[in-house]
Amino acid sequence: MERERMNDRRRRLLLIAAVVMAASTLSCTALTGLFPVEQEAEPPAVSEVTREVRELAPTLTPEPGGAPAEEEMPNMEHGALAALYDRVNRGVVSIRVYVDQGGMTGQGAGSGFVLDEEGHIVTNNHVVAEANVITVIFHKGFEVRAETVGTDADSDLAVIRVEDMPDDVLSLPLAPAGAVEPGDWVVAIGNPFSLGGSMSLGIVSAVGRAIPSGATPFRIPRAIQTDAAINPGNSGGPLLNLEGEVVGVNAQIATGGTGVSAGVGFAIPSDVLRRVAPALIEEGAYPWPWLGVSGLPVNLLIQEANDLSAQRGAYIVELVQGGPAAEAGLQGATGVETVLGTEVPVGGDVVVEADDEPIEDFTDLLAHVAFQQPGDVVELTILRGGEREQVTVELAVRPENLRQ
Repeated sequence: MERERMNDRRRRLLLIAAVVMAASTLSCTALTGLFPVEQEAEPPAVSEVTREVRELAPTLTPEPGGAPAEEEMPNMEHGALAALYDRVNRGVVSIRVYVDQGGMTGQGAGSGFVLDEEGHIVTNNHVVAEANVITVIFHKGFEVRAETVGTDADSDLAVIRVEDMPDDVLSLPLAPAGAVEPGDWVVAIGNPFSLGGSMSLGIVSAVGRAIPSGATPFRIPRAIQTDAAINPGNSGGPLLNLEGEVVGVNAQIATGGTGVSAGVGFAIPSDVLRRVAPALIEEGAYPWPWLGVSGLPVNLLIQEANDLSAQRGAYIVELVQGGPAAEAGLQGATGVETVLGTEVPVGGDVVVEADDEPIEDFTDLLAHVAFQQPGDVVELTILRGGEREQVTVELAVRPENLRQ
């Protein structure tokens, strides 16, 4: 009888483990489907066995009777979050858009925040890009029409403007450059599911992500990952630190196929907003610099196939003919080798420094280039055939035809 009870208990635990692993697999969302020019090239294919291991390895079955550790809340005086909300919510707006395409009409909703006293409001490009009419709803319900001032599909940012604002509206300050790191507490305020003025609390899960823009093949550098709840309708709203400064613009979520937050959201960093918004206000567009390469981080297979001494640097897979990198003499992969059943590019340059700054992976190279200006000269240190060389590249403006 005791043996039967033990077997029955073992079967129940295995069933629970299977359910947990299945749920974990379903909750994963891949955000790396786009590998355009000047973005990470498509990684080598992996076997089905490897893919299964990657999906199941992070899933651990809790021990019987175990309880999840309590997350330490921010050390603040009672009512501090309420006071923060009362102050910054005056600068957050709900956005309603009306679309008419070919006789088909529809509505959409998003979020935004007040940038200055002139009525400029920041939101996402994907919130307003197709809108025929835009209205802005302030925190006490006052609604007014808005016009588009400028949009940038590459960073998924837009600036709109209203003529009238309530007297108590607050323009939200931007956080200093680089003033956010994993573990920092943040709040998101916006209009999820058209529920205006909703606030959620979480932490910065990671920084330095390169996320798809959604409308062009290019990626947004230095994006912030957070577990603060972000849902449809939060797009364009602010991600703030506990001082009420905007650290990012909420833009994307991982949904696990459910259409709602799976606990992983992404915000466009204020570092990008600080560069793009003034140009959108003055010129209606932002000229991004362009190197003209696609590539990969140096992983174990690339290291072995290319006889590299370390797993670091940006491996150049392909160059755009006539682009800045090609004109400067950089070299892409010349062929492939099969390592452990996987085709691996060989013969390409590896960028290990840019303007004397270390380049750990391809994302580092993208970020370094993105924060330059067209016409700037970048000094790259590369590995070619095991030797270090210097290559000087003059950056150009991203070609319009590559944005399609």
